Amino acid sequence: MIGEKCVVRQLVAPTDMPEWQTQLEDIGFIAGEPVTLMARGALGGDPLVIRIGLSTFALRKAEAACVLVNVLQDKVAA
Repeated sequence: MIGEKCVVRQLVAPTDMPEWQTQLEDIGFIAGEPVTLMARGALGGDPLVIRIGLSTFALRKAEAACVLVNVLQDKVAA
């Protein structure tokens, strides 16, 4: 969901594109890094605008699907 705060859990590249894992790691998609979906492209939602740490990237949906995340729960003050 757009704006939802997550953290990278792991990368899983397709068997026919194993280099995607290295490419994603090289630009900062490392386990434990904070990640947020900022926007989706108008037609079909491609590309996705992703913020990882302090950097922002446009990824195709196929590339973004390699990034497994855990959603962070917002803590509500009582």
